[in-house]
Amino acid sequence: MADPRGFLTVRERELPARRPVPVRLQDWKEVYEARQSGRDPMLKAQAGRCMDCGIPFCHQGCPLGNLIPEWNDLTYRGDMADAIERLHATNNFPEFTGRACPAPCETSCVLGINQPAVTIKNVEVSIIDDAFEAGLVQPQQPTRLTGKTVAVIGSGPAGLAVAQQLTRAGHTTAVYERDDRIGGLLRYGIPEFKLEKQHIDRRLEQMRAEGTRFRTGVDVGGEGPGSLTGQQLRARYDAVVLATGAMVPRPLPVPGADLNGVHFAMEYLVQANRVLEGDAVPDQITAEGKHVIIIGGGDTGADCLGTALRQGAKSVTTLAIGKRPPNERNGETHPWPTVPFVFEVSSAHEEGGERSYLASTVRIVDDETGHVTGLEVAETKYLPDGRRVPTEGTEKVIPADLVLIAMGFSGPEQHGIVEQLGLDIDRRGNIVRDDEWMTSVPGVFVAGDAGRGQSLIVWAIAEGRAAAASVDRWLMGATDLPAPVEPTTQALSA
Repeated sequence: MADPRGFLTVRERELPARRPVPVRLQDWKEVYEARQSGRDPMLKAQAGRCMDCGIPFCHQGCPLGNLIPEWNDLTYRGDMADAIERLHATNNFPEFTGRACPAPCETSCVLGINQPAVTIKNVEVSIIDDAFEAGLVQPQQPTRLTGKTVAVIGSGPAGLAVAQQLTRAGHTTAVYERDDRIGGLLRYGIPEFKLEKQHIDRRLEQMRAEGTRFRTGVDVGGEGPGSLTGQQLRARYDAVVLATGAMVPRPLPVPGADLNGVHFAMEYLVQANRVLEGDAVPDQITAEGKHVIIIGGGDTGADCLGTALRQGAKSVTTLAIGKRPPNERNGETHPWPTVPFVFEVSSAHEEGGERSYLASTVRIVDDETGHVTGLEVAETKYLPDGRRVPTEGTEKVIPADLVLIAMGFSGPEQHGIVEQLGLDIDRRGNIVRDDEWMTSVPGVFVAGDAGRGQSLIVWAIAEGRAAAASVDRWLMGATDLPAPVEPTTQALSA
């Protein structure tokens, strides 16, 4: 146990200071003044609050099964080398989860029953940043090659986790990505102020040194130049893993959704990230000088908010169809250690914009030339069967030059390789897999959101690690690779 009295002497959470809002809106860097080092007394004090519980529920909150009490103790003691070893034992990419994961481990922290939870996520990212700086993150090349080949389709967190695990097991592994750079939504879906892309590039250097091969600009299942069909890929490799994500956006079924100036959130965010990579983006969707409305109050909506504010939007309004969540956990409906339904203020929300709840979109208003000029909304009414509908007589129009739909994703793309290989799809639109992560086609596996549906980055990595173990067992007859979750594992919820 780090400090037997730590949770008694330090009873509040302390996090690194964020840069002043007027300053950080001038650039795209991370919002913090500086990340804490493991040598920082405040970080050690937070790690020392961990109680080393007999049953650490933080293990259950995190699908990776991160050994949180162990690396909290090692951080408190200043043992950087052992701390990164224990962190990497369950998580391939803590620099990603430490920045982009909403930290379900913290909502299940036992200390959180009657005190603010341990700052687990901040300790995690400090360990990995210190380790990279100290040269403790080195390539782990396989001791032997098996002669087996694996293709991984998609280079998001699930695909990268699969590839790293299988490469280290000795399989020749190639990652195919249809975009021009590796990273999937890590690269183009998450804004720079939330995840600077240098962290992706640094990890990719390690993976290349280990032997993972990357193929960009290849549309697997496509029909254009440089594309590969599912059949060609299946014939070329001993196993194929689909980690293509759930990229089909959930549409907004109202009149005017097809107007100019109405876009899905990911279309907008990808373009913004490409510009920051130095790409020329003709006719870029930009919020500069515009009244912006974001439909959807989740993480993607917050990413759009922060991006629009940095682009110089005249105003930004975020609409959510449901009720404003309470400020604190409701123990009756969302008891500890389940993920609570609470009002959250992200760094982007601190920076500006308005948030409106119980706002149902009725229609999108145009200027009679096909361009959006406003959004007609009404107060949401809850029906006895749970449906949410607009309340007649409460309609009003909010001015808008740009409308961003951030209502989540409905599932993976079902054309292309899915169609070519004849993969089974379940009633939710996800790719069917068995208990070994295999699809309806032998030798073809699926991991991440393509099989689970829209989820968190930590689940993508956990599924990637587990799927890699099944692929290794299918190729070799046995495996030593860890499998932290099963295809049917679900998050702890009320």
